[in-house]
Amino acid sequence: MTTTSANGAPRRTILVVDDTPDNLTLLADLLKDDYKVKLANGGAKALKLAAAAPQPDLILLDLMMPDMDGYEVIRQLKTEPATADIPVIFLTAKAEVEDEQKGLSLGAADYIHKPISPPIVLVRVSNQLAVSQARRMLGDQNAVLESLVKERTAEVVKMRDATIHAMASLAETRDNETGNHIRRTQNYVAALAHALKQHPRFSEVLTDDDIELLHKSAPLHDIGKTGVPDRILLKPGKLDPDEWEIMKLHTVYGRDVIQEVERYVGHTSSFLRFAREIAYSHQEKWDGSGYPEGLAGDEIPVSARLMAVADVYDALITRRIYKPAFSHQEAMDILRKGRGNHFDPDVLDAFLGIEAEVLAIASRFEDHE
Repeated sequence: MTTTSANGAPRRTILVVDDTPDNLTLLADLLKDDYKVKLANGGAKALKLAAAAPQPDLILLDLMMPDMDGYEVIRQLKTEPATADIPVIFLTAKAEVEDEQKGLSLGAADYIHKPISPPIVLVRVSNQLAVSQARRMLGDQNAVLESLVKERTAEVVKMRDATIHAMASLAETRDNETGNHIRRTQNYVAALAHALKQHPRFSEVLTDDDIELLHKSAPLHDIGKTGVPDRILLKPGKLDPDEWEIMKLHTVYGRDVIQEVERYVGHTSSFLRFAREIAYSHQEKWDGSGYPEGLAGDEIPVSARLMAVADVYDALITRRIYKPAFSHQEAMDILRKGRGNHFDPDVLDAFLGIEAEVLAIASRFEDHE
C-alpha cells in the first residue's frame, strides 16, 4: 500500500545523515508528516541505506562527521551508478565560501547552514525534490523521444529498402534476369567487402557502416536498363555495333536517375554516392578498356570494382537467352584470366579467397525455373 503525506501526495523518502542524535531527532520530527524518513548516524551506514531499496529521493548530509565526513560520503555516492543521481543537501555549521564551493563541486545540490531553520529546511527539501522529479520526467521524455526516433528511422530504412528492391526488380524484369540475381550480387559484394576491409588499400573506405551501405545500394547497379529499348535489351543474338553503343548507355541512365534523386532531396549521402558509383562505373575495367569513361586502376571507385567482379561472376553462372550457364569452376577460371586487365588484382584475389562463401550464396539464392 502506498503511503501518503499529510497533504495526500505520495510520500517521498528522505535520508538524514548526522552524527548528533539531537539533530537526527529534530529533522525526523520536522519531516515525518510529509516524507518517509530514514536515519543514519554515520557515513558508512548512510552509504548502505542510500543503496538499499527503497532508495531515498533526497539525502540531507552532515558535513562534519568522524570517521567519514560528508565530502567522502558524497564522493562515494557519486561514483556509484545506483546512487549518483540522488540529490544531496549538505548540513553544515561551516560558513566559509571555500567549503561550500568544494561541496558543490563534488555534486551537492544545495547547502543548509546550522543551526537549521525549519521553514528553510522544508522549502529547500521541497524545491530539490521538485527539481529532481522534473529531471527524471525530462529523462523519461527523452527516452520516449529516442525510442520514437529509432522506431521512425527503422520505418524509413525499411521503406527505403523496399523501394530499392522494387526499383531493382523492375530493371531485372525488363532484362532476362531474375530477382535472385539482385540478391546474389549484393551478397557477393558484401562478402567481398568484408574480405577486403583489413587490406591496406581498402581499410579506410570499407568500414562496417560503408559495407552495409554497399550491400543496400548494390541492387541498383543495373537500374539504367529501364532506359534501354526492348529490341536491344531482349535481343537473343549478338548486338551489332550500333546496338551495343545504345546498350552501354544503361550506365549513364543509371547514374542520371540517381543524380535526379540527389537533386530532389537536395543533397547526396554515402548510400546515394555508392549507388551512383556502382550504376555508372561497374562496367569499367582495370586496364582502362571498359565503359562509359574508360577509367583505369584506382580511378575506378572501389564500390564499382567490387560490383564488377560480383556481376561478371553471376552473369557467367546464370543462363541467359544468348548463352548457357557456366559451371562455378569455369566461371572462376574465366575470372582468373581477367586478373589485372578486367579486374583489380587485389579485389579478384579476395573473391577467389572466399570461394566457399560465394558458392553458398549462389546456392542459397539459386534460380528455380
